[in-house]
Amino acid sequence: MFAYVLEDNAFRIQLSRPQKAVPMAYVKISSEYLTYRTPAQAEAHLRDLMSHWGAVQSVANVSRIDLYLDFVSHQAMNEWDENAWVTHAGAINRYSIDRHFTGWAIGLGGVIAMRLYDKVTEIIKSQKNYLIPLWQQAGHQMGDPVWRLEFQFKRDFLKQKEIQSLDLCLANLGGLWSYATTEWLKLTIPNEADQTRSRWPVHPLWAALSSVDWETNDSPLKSRFKNDRAPSEDACLDRGFSGLTTFMAIKGMDDHHEGLYDYSSAVAKHIQSIADRMGIPVDELIAGKVAFKARLFNTMNNNISEEDLDYLADAYRRAADGE
Repeated sequence: MFAYVLEDNAFRIQLSRPQKAVPMAYVKISSEYLTYRTPAQAEAHLRDLMSHWGAVQSVANVSRIDLYLDFVSHQAMNEWDENAWVTHAGAINRYSIDRHFTGWAIGLGGVIAMRLYDKVTEIIKSQKNYLIPLWQQAGHQMGDPVWRLEFQFKRDFLKQKEIQSLDLCLANLGGLWSYATTEWLKLTIPNEADQTRSRWPVHPLWAALSSVDWETNDSPLKSRFKNDRAPSEDACLDRGFSGLTTFMAIKGMDDHHEGLYDYSSAVAKHIQSIADRMGIPVDELIAGKVAFKARLFNTMNNNISEEDLDYLADAYRRAADGE
């Protein structure tokens, strides 16, 4: 359906071919970009980008909304069981990693879904640290647990509620949150003496979460944003350090100076053997790999000469085939 895909750390843009009876583009806005710009500002930026490729005549329609709230609580989120959730959804799942409880998921696969999960654990795993400065601005103290309550509303639900345009969606965030937390799903304190579950008292935590004000736009935003998708230098060096220590352990070495020298030599020989198998020079192999990664990370120099671009494109194709 969509012939071309452009992606950086802000947008994933799928462009359709001209004259096709489909939208000009389907765009996913990254959650990180929305910590830097409001949805309305992101749409304005996107509309400006799209105007370079064609006439943008229609309004922006929304196919999915993820509404979330990050909060600090020392409440044990696993002190209740599935029975405490009163919901229209059928699927209720709980998750843990290494016996550490990490959260709940309800209604996955449906037009509405909820996730309540340990955001700190998720960040440690994903290395997406961009939220931490915003938490600190809001008063978060290092070591405090942070949980995320997130509702996902899909296209069919938004269409049913007739709030598909971006303007209507933004005007109805409070209504969506209220519906999700008071009608579609509630966390309750079960009362075994009352068989009517809808009458069970709402858990105090849920009462607080459901009362969040979505009309006041006072959330802090990041002052800077990087469009590239490159991993951090620390992450890159950590992989190199892991390779070094693994190599030294295999060789039974304990002198890190000797280990660094032998490891560097072994890496050089390994690269040469790859180039020999592919039948290309080492510098071409490395240039191709760099071009391949630079394209993935959106760090390629756009001012590169045509001659160098042709060379790197050919090297890139060779390297990609050898991945």
